[in-house]
Amino acid sequence: MIALWYALFALISTAVNIAFQYLSFLVYDGEFSLYVAMVTGTVAGLVLKYILDKKYIFFHTPRSKKDDGKKFFLYSLMGVFTTSIFWGFEIGFDYMLESQNAKYIGAVIGLGIGYVVKYFLDKKFVFKD
Repeated sequence: MIALWYALFALISTAVNIAFQYLSFLVYDGEFSLYVAMVTGTVAGLVLKYILDKKYIFFHTPRSKKDDGKKFFLYSLMGVFTTSIFWGFEIGFDYMLESQNAKYIGAVIGLGIGYVVKYFLDKKFVFKD
């Protein structure tokens, strides 16, 4: 059952990430706009996914704000590797394909792969108690 919830939260976080990227392009479509959009979407998805995973996947109740901050830091640190997968796919699809939506297709594929890897990293290193 946890796998279904995790998959649902990954889909929701992916949708939030893509939506924030789309909004970012509406606000700014100049030089390096793809990178600005990717960072914007990543931060939005990261915060939402942390809240959902912490409460409903790993059932972690922080002992304090400091504990919550440490967990969020570790959660974000585990995300550095998986974000490189996601960004690599998004940039690669944007570069290789001429479609306006290619970057979003790459993002969805990269996020899907990244979230599977991230679950195991978070289980082993972040929410190990």
